[in-house]
Amino acid sequence: MLGAIAGDIIGSAYEWNPVKISNFALSPDKSKFTDDTVLTVAILDRTLNNKPYVPTLKEYGLRYLEDR
Repeated sequence: MLGAIAGDIIGSAYEWNPVKISNFALSPDKSKFTDDTVLTVAILDRTLNNKPYVPTLKEYGLRYLEDR
């Protein structure tokens, strides 16, 4: 989970501008969390706390939309 979250945040800066090199910055200024990050955290919360899937995903997803 941590790798998925870190990869999503690091890769967010390159989502619409892909790079073809392997030595790119791991924390560029434009990196930010995304909806994928939020929903991955929701799945983690659901798993650790034995919550139901759908309400947990909706809660996190709606909170993400409100904060945008």
